[in-house]
Amino acid sequence: MSAVIDELKRRAAGSGQIQPDEALALYHAGVAEPFHLMAAASELRELFKGHGVSLCAIVNAKSGLCPENCRFCAQSSHYDTSAPVYSLLPAAEIVAMGRDAYRDGAHMFGIVTSGTQIGNDTEWYEIYQAVQGLNDIGIRPCASLGLLDAGRATRLKSEGLFRYHHNLETARSFFHNICSTHEYEEDVATVRTAREAGLSVCSGGIIGLGEGIEHRIEMGVTLRELGVDSVPINILNPIPGTPLADVAQLEPMEILLTVSVLRFLLPDKDIKLCGGKEHNLRQLLPLGIVAGANSLMTGNYLTTTGRSTKLDLEMIRDLRMTAAF
Repeated sequence: MSAVIDELKRRAAGSGQIQPDEALALYHAGVAEPFHLMAAASELRELFKGHGVSLCAIVNAKSGLCPENCRFCAQSSHYDTSAPVYSLLPAAEIVAMGRDAYRDGAHMFGIVTSGTQIGNDTEWYEIYQAVQGLNDIGIRPCASLGLLDAGRATRLKSEGLFRYHHNLETARSFFHNICSTHEYEEDVATVRTAREAGLSVCSGGIIGLGEGIEHRIEMGVTLRELGVDSVPINILNPIPGTPLADVAQLEPMEILLTVSVLRFLLPDKDIKLCGGKEHNLRQLLPLGIVAGANSLMTGNYLTTTGRSTKLDLEMIRDLRMTAAF
């Protein structure tokens, strides 16, 4: 098993890409020797990303009443949850929250809205104003606004948006188990549109939806083909009232092995631990960075509680790493 890990590490460190069947073999090698796999993934992270760990924070800028039926989501109008419901926050309020995040140590700040896409010119105006205001603070503005066309993507770039976020959520072959109100290819098209506009692109998904490691590998390969810059890994935190409320949660070691395999598949990309990391990794949270992640979403999430940036900064220091973009 060690030979498999070492050979694929050598390949990932060079110009060779890891293929799906090899990634699966790597995962099984990691099941037998998890700390060998994590150590190898850590070496790849250091090779491509150094000792820096970037921090991003988000604001739930528009909440609830989403017409999509994603089976994990507290904000879907198809399910009865306790998620808050409100219209788009004014730009000034978004910028104030960004200022707080910047003061606490975040490098990026994401404006996240519920719904399939933004269709209201008044809302777009507030979003553009917020992007400009965040740039004035000095924090890198990001946005997750749903499906996106070329015109809006170009305008966001011209207004100063740094990064567009749009998750694929899971593998193409598993997506029908998660959402039926839009097609997977619509999400893929939005990622391509954002890239073509010159925006940095953040796209990943959620693990623990009932998928297997083969689906996670498939998603990783798709993200590699799309050339995304940052890959957020959320771990399902089941929400009462959603169809996945009672799904069995992943064990911490399974999460860590997934992070390591994705580092092999995407050696030069940012791999970001996001929602559910505290709840699911528990005391093994620092091993998420050892296993290959080089970025964290810090603070609270959309409808669930995260943890303070102070604790994340402490963890980074204790690992003898640096909070840096």
